[in-house]
Amino acid sequence: MTTLRELKEQISNDQKWWLVHFMDFVDDFRRHQDPRTAIAEPFELSDGKMDALLASTAESLCDEAGIEPPEWLAGVPASPEPYFVGGLENLKAISIVESPLRFRIRKVFVLENFLSRV
Repeated sequence: MTTLRELKEQISNDQKWWLVHFMDFVDDFRRHQDPRTAIAEPFELSDGKMDALLASTAESLCDEAGIEPPEWLAGVPASPEPYFVGGLENLKAISIVESPLRFRIRKVFVLENFLSRV
């Protein structure tokens, strides 16, 4: 299972396919019997937007799994400026409305179904 720290490294090394790595992590977290191992160790804070996105995602996945997020996630700050992950201007308003609380707290805006797979 990929850890959150490893995911951040994968994304840094392969920004073109960052969303593939990201969603693979989400799938692994949901499938793994003890997903706590994926989020046990903190990652280095180096990219405000991505750090906020990863921390918000990990907290949301913990909520979904009914487990307590590790304390270190609370220390990951909000994005320095609002981060609209979808990147499309016409989705900004709906992203502000739909974005789950864990994301909004860190000024990360996504659609309600962001962590869903079809």
